[in-house]
Amino acid sequence: MEILKKLVSIYGPSGREDMVAEFIIDNIKDYVDEIQKDVLGNVIAIKKGKGKNKIMLASHMDQIGFMVNFIDENGFLRFSNVGGINPYSLLFKRVVFKNGVEGIIAKEQKADIKELSMKDLFIDIGVGNKEEASKKVQVGDFAVLKSDFKDLGDVLVGPAFDDRLGCYILIELVKNIKDTDNDVYFVFTTQEEVGLRGAKVAAYKIQPDLAIVVDVTSTGDTPNCNKMVVKLGEGAAIKIMDRGFIVHPKVKDLLVSIAEEYNIKYQFEILDLGTTDAAEIHVSKAGVPTGVVSIPTRYIHSDSEMVSKKDIEAAINLLIKVLEKAFNL
Repeated sequence: MEILKKLVSIYGPSGREDMVAEFIIDNIKDYVDEIQKDVLGNVIAIKKGKGKNKIMLASHMDQIGFMVNFIDENGFLRFSNVGGINPYSLLFKRVVFKNGVEGIIAKEQKADIKELSMKDLFIDIGVGNKEEASKKVQVGDFAVLKSDFKDLGDVLVGPAFDDRLGCYILIELVKNIKDTDNDVYFVFTTQEEVGLRGAKVAAYKIQPDLAIVVDVTSTGDTPNCNKMVVKLGEGAAIKIMDRGFIVHPKVKDLLVSIAEEYNIKYQFEILDLGTTDAAEIHVSKAGVPTGVVSIPTRYIHSDSEMVSKKDIEAAINLLIKVLEKAFNL
C-alpha cells in the first residue's frame, strides 16, 4: 500500500497534475517499452505484446480542488470549486496549496446551515490582512483537501482515492503483466473531474480496439443512502450504465466471463449520478468498445474516502486476466 499512500498525498487538482505524473512515470518507466506525455498532460505508457489488438486502460490523475477567486481586506480567501463538491462536506476541513500553505474552510457566521452554498464559504490561512495573504496565496491558485491515509485493517481511508486508486491499480498491472497478445496502453488522464478532457484527447490519438476505465463508484450500503446494489467488500464492480455511458455488451460479457472463469468476486454497478472517462472514450472517432471496472467507495469527494482491500485485489486480479487473455470482440 506504500505506493497508494504516496499517490493520495500528492498535490494534483484538475489541470495541475504534473507532480502526480512525475511520480507515476518514476514508478513505471522500467516496466514499459515507451512513455509519452501529451499536450494536456496525459501519461501514456505502452507495453508491447504481439500486436493483435490495442487495449487502452485509463485512470485519471486529477482530484477535486478549489481555486482562489478573491482575497478580502482581512485576508480571507473566497474560492470556486474545481470539480463536483458538496459544500456540506467542506466545513472546517483543511486544505493545502501547491507551495505548502495550509488553511481551513469555514462559513460565514450568518450563513444558514440549511441552505449552505459555496458562496457562504471561505478559506482561513491564519493571516490578518490582504497584504499578508497575498504574500502566500494569489488569485488563481489551486488548493486541495488535506488529510491522512489510514489503514484500518480490512479498509483504507484517505483523500483522493478518486482516482489515485485507479492509478495505483494501473501501476500494479504494469508491473505484473508479462505476456499478452495485445499492445496495452496504460493511460493516466488529466482533467476528468471537470469534463473528461484528457481521456477525449488520449483516445483520439490511440484509437484503441478495446478500452477499460478503472475508477471509483458509490455504494448503497450506508444508512438511508440512495439505494444501489454496490457494497464495500463484495468485489470489483463491473459497470453496466451510468449517467453518461452505457457499457458495450460484449465488453461487459467479457469481464463477467473472465471473473467467473477465475472465481474472482464481482458485482454489477448501475450509477444514477456521475460518469467516468469512458463516456468520452467510447464515442472517440468511429467508436470504441468500452467497459469500466469500478472500486466501491464510500464518501466520494470528501477528505476521507473509504475502500476495501478485497475489492482492490479483485479488480487487479480481474484486469490481469483480461490483459493476459486472447479474445475477439
